[in-house]
Amino acid sequence: MKILYIIRHAKSSWKNLDLDDFDRPLNKRGKHDAPMMGKRLRKKKIMPDLILSSPAKRAKMTVKSIAKKVHYDKKIVFEKSIYEADEHILQSIVKTIDDKYNITFLIGHNPGLNDLIESYVSFDENLPTCGVVCIRFTCKHWSDTNSKNATLSFVDYPKRLT
Repeated sequence: MKILYIIRHAKSSWKNLDLDDFDRPLNKRGKHDAPMMGKRLRKKKIMPDLILSSPAKRAKMTVKSIAKKVHYDKKIVFEKSIYEADEHILQSIVKTIDDKYNITFLIGHNPGLNDLIESYVSFDENLPTCGVVCIRFTCKHWSDTNSKNATLSFVDYPKRLT
């Protein structure tokens, strides 16, 4: 079994309109939500074997906060191709994950993440900022992940009542 946690970056700031999109940081709500979601994941005893993230500033801030709260102490892999990726690029990233990893966090951006989720399971919501979707695949190899062996395990986001 392979388990993929698809996580959208936390709420970002539009305060400085001179900043390039890639360099936008988290706003106050984002700085609150990211550690809160990390605590929720830790409470569910979720620990990834691998974390893949967009290198955009808001994604980096999100992933570092979540990783700290779940006590992830391995290297976070920042993959440039996740930034602005569509579902096909994201699927190709998922399919090339080393099979020694069974549980992966993938942190990125919409609309690509929503499209990725929808390509695997029935999901007609918009994944909110700092939202987490867990998909379980009944296969041994990441290269075999597809909609036929995917099951939506749970959806969580900051404003969802737990």
